[in-house]
Amino acid sequence: MNFQYYMPTRLISGVGAVKNLNRINFSGQRALVVIGASGAMKSSGYLDIVLEYLKGRGIGSVVYNKILSNPISDHVDEGASLARENGCDFILGLGGGSTIDSAKSIALMGNNDGAYWDYIYGGTGGRKKAPGRALPIMAIPTTAGTGTEVNPWTVITKADTHEKIGWGRDDLFPTLAIVDPQLMVSVPPKLTAYTGMDSFFHAAEAYLSKARQPSSDVFAIEAIRLISENLPKAIRDGSDIEARSKLAWASTAAGMCETLSSCISQHSMEHALSAFHPDLPHGAGLTMLSKAYFSFMANADSDRFNSMAGAMGGVSFVSALERLIDDVGLSGEKLSYYGVSPDEFPRLADNALATMGTLFVNTPVKMEKEHVISIYEKSYT
Repeated sequence: MNFQYYMPTRLISGVGAVKNLNRINFSGQRALVVIGASGAMKSSGYLDIVLEYLKGRGIGSVVYNKILSNPISDHVDEGASLARENGCDFILGLGGGSTIDSAKSIALMGNNDGAYWDYIYGGTGGRKKAPGRALPIMAIPTTAGTGTEVNPWTVITKADTHEKIGWGRDDLFPTLAIVDPQLMVSVPPKLTAYTGMDSFFHAAEAYLSKARQPSSDVFAIEAIRLISENLPKAIRDGSDIEARSKLAWASTAAGMCETLSSCISQHSMEHALSAFHPDLPHGAGLTMLSKAYFSFMANADSDRFNSMAGAMGGVSFVSALERLIDDVGLSGEKLSYYGVSPDEFPRLADNALATMGTLFVNTPVKMEKEHVISIYEKSYT
């Protein structure tokens, strides 16, 4: 019961919330607008909507459009250089979690010298303390996945060393988050499933974490319930705005859990997978690990597993999880589809323990390398 509660992000959520850009008091005068490399923000018209709202407020903008689905540090450094060259005084992330994570990291480097990896604590990171405060950040998510719009964490990969590391500090909380479910109706079913399962595991991991606290418990159980009930609906009918709205809130709530509690080692293990196989969607990797992982964890705290099962309308959490995975169309996913091979498992285990070892500290069951390898093996087929 000893805990802190700190949530400085101003959150505006609801259908049509993006229209609030017309009237929100925001001190910036020139934005670096960060979007993904896929072109989805442009083709959907969402980029033009945001740029028009900014223009209407007399705010200039520059667009950086190279962010990958598993974002890399080279693009953080490049985006920060562009922001400095153009005198941008705030960063706007528009898109999925990778884009908003990148916007946060770019915001940090917009006021600091050197390379982004100089400031990473973990792996080959330089472990320097960034002296400059990050530029203000505005986050507009277009997927219900990471909840990064309301937390200070950012996950970036150093491509040449295959290190996918999350970290954060208080000035990486977005100043403003606008969560508009209407911007999520165009997300295709498979991506809806991947992002929805990502937010589900944020909540489940936070609920089990040794860092949990009363407020994170409330948000976690709410998110687990809402995702279990509404993710299958949104996959069947992407235009179901009620289901999209509930998933948007669930993602945000699970994102708050990442601040108030912590993820655990399932995320460390997935980061290793997608660091070596960047085409592997994060939510897919988590889903493929989940049955073996939570079966290993099942004896850690039966009361908490029972509470999660109850929120999902089941008796056993693992069986309820299997049903959810089947309902959202991901039961056929295989690690081998993404080029993962069994001979990699020892190296992946080493990577998970070395680069994101702090999450193992918050895991309620002690895990050694052989346990990690065993979970990879059981998740393979």
